[in-house]
Order: sequence, then structure tokens, then C-alpha cells
Amino acid sequence: MKLFAFGLGYSAQHFVDRFGAAFDGISGTVRCAAKAEELGSRGIEAFVFASDRDDGAIADRAAQADVLLISVPPDASVDPVLARYGRTIMRSPNRQVLVYLSTIGVYGDRQGGWVDEETEPAPSTHRSRTRLQAERSWAAIGTEPSKKTHILRLAGIYGPTRNALVALRRGTARRIVKKDQVFNRIHVEDIGRAIAAAIAHPGRGRAWNVADDAPAPPQDVVTYAARLMGIVPPPEQDLEEADLTPLARSFYAENKRASNKLLKDVLGVELAYPTYRVGLDALWEAGEGRLEPEAAPEPAAPAAAASGDD
Repeated sequence: MKLFAFGLGYSAQHFVDRFGAAFDGISGTVRCAAKAEELGSRGIEAFVFASDRDDGAIADRAAQADVLLISVPPDASVDPVLARYGRTIMRSPNRQVLVYLSTIGVYGDRQGGWVDEETEPAPSTHRSRTRLQAERSWAAIGTEPSKKTHILRLAGIYGPTRNALVALRRGTARRIVKKDQVFNRIHVEDIGRAIAAAIAHPGRGRAWNVADDAPAPPQDVVTYAARLMGIVPPPEQDLEEADLTPLARSFYAENKRASNKLLKDVLGVELAYPTYRVGLDALWEAGEGRLEPEAAPEPAAPAAAASGDD
């Protein structure tokens, strides 16, 4: 079984590290030659796929793959993978499973209410609307007799090097407070488990929410991480007074709780980290947050962000 990943980023690389032994060959795309060389040294065949560069071998590898994992996000108006390779994939006679990493952002704002896979998407930002359009296009390819498409709607991603412990050690963690606001989260290990389960799923493709059991206010996560580290958390800041980028502020405009019932009961995923507390406990025990600030990796993306993490 061969895997081709459009976007060998944080989540895809974790999946390859954890489940790569199930494949006879692994290849995919990155955005720069240095990254391709690094992955090549680890036995992963990587090709540069960027707005100004497109390796000619990509189409052939994608057409031959048994599994396609897509984590490249749409740009301002179009999904670049669909634009360049959609027809190639659709016309390939090979039986293929497509796993598209999307986001629970497609549900829009639900004022803190619960959403599940039967909830009609209602994206409220241009970013989420383009994501929903990409979902529908990938799902349409999955209606071909030889294809099957699973849409994984990811909550905010955290894990090794991307978590509140690291942010606190670097001094970049903030406790931004908006009344009744919650965010949904998922550990990268559990994203890998969801991808593996989707590939093995015997039924037709469909959308799955990939989130843990405990939607929670963002400031609570920082407070818990500080408690593990034995330090005083940063002071709370009211959202209206906080100095945030437009992108970071946009995540607070949506408030919802994503149900993972189908993920667990139908797809059969047993979460390794069902709550952020369990996840942070394990990361702390593994040494996360103990690095000196100058040695620590780059801070995580906003807690509500998801996928497209090449």
C-alpha cells in the first residue's frame, strides 16, 4: 500500500512517524527544497509543491498511490491541490482512499452550542467558506466508483512543540477572556489515530469531527499548564482590550462545542488524550516546557486553528 501526502506538515509527519510501517512506500509534497532534502534523509520521498514550483513527478506518484492524505489548505480563492491535480486523481483507475484534513470552522458560530456531523455547515468567514467548498469538491471525487473520501474536521491542534507549556516557557502564552467562550482541541496523536481509522474504515467515505471530549475556555488551558510548571500564569486580559492580530481575533468570533461521538462509536477511535489535561500531563512528563526560551521551538498557532499545517 502506497501513501502520498499533499502537505508533509506537522500532522502528516506525525501520522507517518506513527503509522508509516503500514505502507510500502511514502511520498508527498513540501514547500521548499531544504525540507524535501531533510525528509529524503529519513526515507520519505518529498517533492516541492509551491506557487512558483511544481515537481513533475507529483502527478505520477499521486495517481499511483493507494491512499492520498491532503492537508494543504485552500488559498484565498481555490484549493491548489484540486486545481492542479484534481482531474489526475479523478481519472486514475486505481482504487484510492482520500483523507482530507479540514476544520470544524466550517460549522461557523453556534453561540457555544453542540455541533455534530449532521449539523448543516454555516461558515462565517471567507477562510471557512473556501474550506467548505474544498470539502465538497474532494467529496465529489469520492463518488467515483474507484474512490472514497473521508473529511476529517479537525479541532485546534496541539502536541509536542505546539502547546501551552512551550508558550509559557517562551513567554508568549496569554489568558484572553471572553465570557462563555470555548475552543475545541485535539492532540496530534489522536489526529494520527483518526487518519489510520479512516483509511481502514470499510464503509463509504463521510465527514468526521476530530475533537477531544472537553471543549474548554482557552484561559483554563494556560492556567492548567502553569500549574503543572509551578509558575504563576499570566494575568487575564479581556478580549476587547487585548492586542491581537485580526486572524487571532477572528477565532473568538466563533463559539461551539464539537461532538466526537461518531469518531469514537462508529470510526472506532480510542482517544489517547481525551482531555487537554491528560494531554498536557503527558507532554509535561515528556519534558515539554522545560527547555530554555532560546532553545524552544516556535510558538503554536492559535488554539482554534486547524489543519493546513505544512
